[in-house]
Amino acid sequence: MKAAFLIKPQKIDFQEIEIPEPAWGEVRVKLQKVGICGSDVHLFLGHRLLEKPTIIGHEGIGIIEKLGPGVENRQLGERVAVEPNVPCQKCKFCQQGRGNICVNKRVKGLNENGCFAEYIVLPEAFAWKIPDEISDEDAVVLEPTAVAVHALFNSKTKPGDTIAIIGLGAIGLLINHLAFSVGYEVLVTEPKQEKLNLATKEGAIAIMTDGNTENQIAQLSEAWESNEVSAVFECAGVSQTASLATSAAPRGSEIILVGLSAGLSTFTPLKIAREGIHIVPSIIYDHPTDFRRAIQLIKSKIITPSKIISSISSFENLQSALELAAEGNESKIVVTFD
Repeated sequence: MKAAFLIKPQKIDFQEIEIPEPAWGEVRVKLQKVGICGSDVHLFLGHRLLEKPTIIGHEGIGIIEKLGPGVENRQLGERVAVEPNVPCQKCKFCQQGRGNICVNKRVKGLNENGCFAEYIVLPEAFAWKIPDEISDEDAVVLEPTAVAVHALFNSKTKPGDTIAIIGLGAIGLLINHLAFSVGYEVLVTEPKQEKLNLATKEGAIAIMTDGNTENQIAQLSEAWESNEVSAVFECAGVSQTASLATSAAPRGSEIILVGLSAGLSTFTPLKIAREGIHIVPSIIYDHPTDFRRAIQLIKSKIITPSKIISSISSFENLQSALELAAEGNESKIVVTFD
């Protein structure tokens, strides 16, 4: 099969390798569409170095092409979406129902070969059957939608509340879309006008900031306080915006850390404690709850996550597609297989 390996930063190499065989309890999926995630871009740019050449990519959909030993109640030809994070289900965190922070987690496209290839194998419970009511375009955005579902429902906010989002990458846009669809008010902050337009088109209120950090904190603080923001979702994944969120968060609010900055951020402990601000980490999703919820929300037409798709690219042009994604103007690029 043809597979695209990231062999070094900013270099994709197409190779012919053997088609993988499904082990006990696994299925083999022939991939049809794969979304490019922000984490793929970080790997591509070398912000995080892989130990060896790896097939990256993890937002895949396709057709079950082969069943491994022990797999029952699955059918060849089933249309499925890949859930790429596979917890061990044995460590103390998995036993506590916290598989999203499993220390032995298998991650397709990171510590195992991922979706930028013609085939992938994975445990059958992590190949989610896509209902007929869901289009391929919505299905290929299912994985980041599950991230957004986990983030929003991991907060204490309820429909009718007002939230703020910093950063309108795919996850920020999906949280915005989900929140509006279930009855929230949303304020958004984002420097890229194209992405800001996608959010405001749904009804979000754009909060623009300028000047130095002190001025930006004052501007956000005033806007969030006057609009009674109860939760701030930091989705930019930049250390500076995480610091900005903690500095400007209203009294009694939550800060949900969805972005994955590896840099150091700062906060004032006195403000956090005195004003009763809660900092809540939100990493990927819980298995199986969040994928199931995301599928039901899409199936019932409450949300249409394909709205964030901005470009389509062929598998053969993956190098160019990743370069385009790295420019930061695209909300979601989807790679298709012939």
